[in-house]
Amino acid sequence: MENCKREEKEINDTNKNKRVNIWRTIKNGFMNGLKTTWMLTKIVVPVYFFVTFLGYTPVLDWISDILAPIMGIVGLPGEASIVLVMGNMVNIYAALGAVASLTLGAKEITILAVMLSFSHSLFMETAVAKKTGISVILVLLTRFSLAIASGVILNIVI
Repeated sequence: MENCKREEKEINDTNKNKRVNIWRTIKNGFMNGLKTTWMLTKIVVPVYFFVTFLGYTPVLDWISDILAPIMGIVGLPGEASIVLVMGNMVNIYAALGAVASLTLGAKEITILAVMLSFSHSLFMETAVAKKTGISVILVLLTRFSLAIASGVILNIVI
């Protein structure tokens, strides 16, 4: 009889611990989600406003006109160069802020996404590659070549 009571108490204690762990997990997940949202917001929102501001000035049109022939090779309008610059020089989240402020179609966004999957955060990732002993020139050449080749192929296929 006493064994049954002890087992019942152990089961109740185990169930109580599970409920406490579930709530602790939910709380930790929520707090981590808030931290991540804040980190992304600090990057995406300023870039979004910066590119939107450029859209109201002649600067974005000027950049677009100059880079349109080059960007046309991969099927992108000239202003999409801002997205590529932000993604390559800052990080992928800055590119998201930039692309959100432009009016691009599904084809253009797909091409940008694939190109940036090959070449993004160049400063950080090239520094990491250098620390591992890989040639910086080889890394940059490979990443840029893959980005351009994927853009050209997608422009033809899509």
